[in-house]
Amino acid sequence: MLEGGIWAETTIGYNQVEEDDYAFYIEDLRPIQLSRFDFERYAEGRRAFSRDEWMDVVLRSIGLEPSKLSRRRKFHFIARLVPLVEANFNFIELGPRGTGKSYFFSEFSPYATLLSGGQATKATLFYNNARKRIGVVGFWDAVAFDEVAGIKIRDPDAIQIMKDYMANGRFSRGVEVIADASMVFVGNIDHSIEQLVHSAQHDLFMTLPKEFDLAVMDRLACYLPGWEMPKTGSEFLTVNYGFITDYLAEAFHYQMAHTNRYEEVTKRIRLGSSVEGRDEKGIKKTVCGLLKILHPDGPPAPAEFDDYVAYAVECRRRVKEQMNKRKPDDEFANIGLSYFTANGQEVVVYCPESKDAEATQQPVRQPLAAPAESAAAPSTAAKPSRRLAESSAIATDRETPPSQPPDLLPDAEPKEQHFTILYGDTGRSYESIIGPYLMGAKEVIVEDPYIRLTHQVQNFVRFCETVVKLSAVKRIRLVTGYDDETQLAETKTRLDELAQSLLEMDIVLDVKLNRALHDREIRLDNGWIIKIGRGLDFYQKPAGWFELGANDLSLRRCLETKVDIFKTMQVPT
Repeated sequence: MLEGGIWAETTIGYNQVEEDDYAFYIEDLRPIQLSRFDFERYAEGRRAFSRDEWMDVVLRSIGLEPSKLSRRRKFHFIARLVPLVEANFNFIELGPRGTGKSYFFSEFSPYATLLSGGQATKATLFYNNARKRIGVVGFWDAVAFDEVAGIKIRDPDAIQIMKDYMANGRFSRGVEVIADASMVFVGNIDHSIEQLVHSAQHDLFMTLPKEFDLAVMDRLACYLPGWEMPKTGSEFLTVNYGFITDYLAEAFHYQMAHTNRYEEVTKRIRLGSSVEGRDEKGIKKTVCGLLKILHPDGPPAPAEFDDYVAYAVECRRRVKEQMNKRKPDDEFANIGLSYFTANGQEVVVYCPESKDAEATQQPVRQPLAAPAESAAAPSTAAKPSRRLAESSAIATDRETPPSQPPDLLPDAEPKEQHFTILYGDTGRSYESIIGPYLMGAKEVIVEDPYIRLTHQVQNFVRFCETVVKLSAVKRIRLVTGYDDETQLAETKTRLDELAQSLLEMDIVLDVKLNRALHDREIRLDNGWIIKIGRGLDFYQKPAGWFELGANDLSLRRCLETKVDIFKTMQVPT
């Protein structure tokens, strides 16, 4: 225990006997931090409780008396814990002062940190290029920003790096960095919630700094209604037994690092048609966090699972409603998020504060400024009909100069191609080569015998990123080779990490080894086949990792190789 460097309460005694060789001695030693955590014993203990009993145990462990809280408030307090158990969970709580927002993230867990003072730089948060050191996201399970309204973003590109990190838990600052820390934003609202939801000009995000645009908001998985939380007071504090917070914090830290419930939730959850990409991801991650906290020992009952899905949908809808009020068009108009219960019934979930607020449910769209010569035209003319828009598009196509290649026209159908990439060519990224052919594809098969070395696996990761960004593919199959010198264990570890990352995007990665494999090709289930002579590894190694092209493959020099792209009616298997 002493060699492990853990915290303990120690009573030191003084020896008054002059003949002895020591003056001080330890009278008592009581460890207050675990040197090891036994998750199996923790899960076994959970089985002795019902769901509601276990929820009360967790609440008492954080110092609250559950008998003084409504069921809904209990869920709110449990939701505060989700960033401590679910990796890369983006969480926001805005509400009145005195509800314990800041205190919770600064005092409950030794694996969470609270950033105060309002300064946020990319070196502090993400990566310090001068010292070659990762920022706070690499050291904590949860990074909370106190008084989010006062955050000052001194570096112009810090907010862009934050967007990248919030989207997929990774970013690049000369080096590729992957981290698990959740991002938590807490702050105050000084206005009436009822007035805000009924206001056509203001929304529940009005206290956020201007740098937090719609792109940042769209990455938030859960908006906790802080105005429903009780003011901290002695009447809500418990005098009953619970876990020592250090023990519970160790349990949460273990689950963040070693457990993943995303596949379990994906197989079980059924969401409505209005739930879009980031809605689905945010809802699933919230449910995963609730399962880790309340059901570490196994799956919940159907009714309990429905409770978690309904709560997660509400927390995501609160985010989407506010974005819909801000956006002048209908990009976020699908706010009627719903889910299907265990018995097949579809339930549309509403946020209690805005359910009857027409300004939130049906926000008035602010028209774009009309040209001076048409200022007197009626407002209905500002929005052309679909037929008129299509006619305009046809007219535009007719006016295209004849010298423009047909394959550069917008929305042009991709065509078969056969060309050679010359030695030293640039502008040949995976996006430019395969991007146009991904439309409609649901499955990609990559046969390449040389996905073994570090840079080859990195190329495959970049290829997968292209597929994620440009398509709705749900499965990627990789067939690659190996030899006696290949470090199979190391390669498998890297591909397993990639598979887990893709799984969180609802994409399954299957890897198959074939020692006899030689040919290289990419097959899409929409019929397109892309054959690249060198496979994915057709880029030159940059002369230095600080020159253009080190990270952006469109600027990287290429090796010479032939590319053949053609279509077949046979669906790949």
